[in-house]
Amino acid sequence: MSITVFSHNYCSLHRVSEVHPEEPARIAAINDQIIRSGMEFALTQKDAKPATKEDLYRVHSANYINDVFERAPTEPGEHIWLDPDTMMTAGTLRAALYAAGSGICAVDEVMTADNRSTFCAIRPPGHHASWDAAMGFCIFNNIAVAAAYAMQQYGLERVAIVDFDVHHGNGTEDIFLNDERVLFCSSFQHPLFPNTGTQTISHEVINIPLPAGCDGPTWQAAVRDRWLPAIDAFAPQLILVSAGFDGHLEDDMAQFKLTEIDYHWMAAELKKLAEQHCEGRIVAMLEGGYEHSSLGRSVVAFLKGMQ
Repeated sequence: MSITVFSHNYCSLHRVSEVHPEEPARIAAINDQIIRSGMEFALTQKDAKPATKEDLYRVHSANYINDVFERAPTEPGEHIWLDPDTMMTAGTLRAALYAAGSGICAVDEVMTADNRSTFCAIRPPGHHASWDAAMGFCIFNNIAVAAAYAMQQYGLERVAIVDFDVHHGNGTEDIFLNDERVLFCSSFQHPLFPNTGTQTISHEVINIPLPAGCDGPTWQAAVRDRWLPAIDAFAPQLILVSAGFDGHLEDDMAQFKLTEIDYHWMAAELKKLAEQHCEGRIVAMLEGGYEHSSLGRSVVAFLKGMQ
């Protein structure tokens, strides 16, 4: 068995500006590092398929989805703003549909094929998108789309979502808050955008707010203390990962001091839990990570941890 990586060239169609951190070159940086590391021979690479409106309706309001489709630009040079940080241009809708659809492909892969570990190298990201709004570069909540599909298509009753992006996964929390089928675990720098997650009270949500300057040993200790026992007790039938690598020491999007070692460790710990509870099934989807070199190296380290 190998790790299946889902992506699609259409994910590069979303272009905001030459100086925007969420840019097509992020995917190229990951692909380049995979080749440079020699890992391409240990991976199965597949094209994603687009999500449908019906897939999106499971986690977003029909009014929001219909509005996005109706307003989406179609001509070069056109653009709209869905929120102060989230722009749509002529290629954005197609990119976002393939990003969301990749998670559905990955769920099918781990549920029906020999490969039980998957990674979706996609953009735009998704974990800030809530039930009825875009936010923070995110249009559709990719990880939520995958979770809802898994529960409906395969009848899963316990799905764990782990979000280690440096920003709180507020959209995912909003969508699944108090849904007993979903255990949501998010670690993030606080205070920092979107300034949520510290007041959440729910048995199904385990948030770990950590201060600027948090290093690897501190982060690992918090995860080991708060997340790992909870996931073990929850006994998930599937583990989904919002894999954000913007907590890296070299990424200036925040002030965490994580390194490739930490992302490898996180993947290895999740792999142990997946093998114990859900036949090794892990679906990881790219969220943040904006310094290209550290992003590529961190993704490769995470993939090696899943082996």
